[in-house]
Amino acid sequence: MAIQKILVVDDSPTERYFLTDVLVKHGFSVSTAENGEEALLKIKADKPQLILMDVVMPGQNGFQITRAIAKDPETQDIPVIICTSKNQETDRIWGLRQGARDYLVKPIDPQELLTKIAALG
Repeated sequence: MAIQKILVVDDSPTERYFLTDVLVKHGFSVSTAENGEEALLKIKADKPQLILMDVVMPGQNGFQITRAIAKDPETQDIPVIICTSKNQETDRIWGLRQGARDYLVKPIDPQELLTKIAALG
């Protein structure tokens, strides 16, 4: 089933705006969360088909939230793509170990993002 509903989780208003703009222009329905706790509430309330997850945020970081999503039977089938400025290979491996399906380094290339979303759908 093609992905339609995407949740963007990022504490930066600029990043949320940028990702939302790219996704909406390509026909996706987008909701946003400023932090992990808000993301978990939104996921429970209205289950997205994909989550774009920042790592460095106040409260729980993106790795912790990704792990929580992957461990919860209600949400473990939702793919997570980590979108972060953390560009070390160890960060990428750690993110994938937490349950993320993919890992993108900021600044996000819109075409690369859309290709990765298409690969999941």
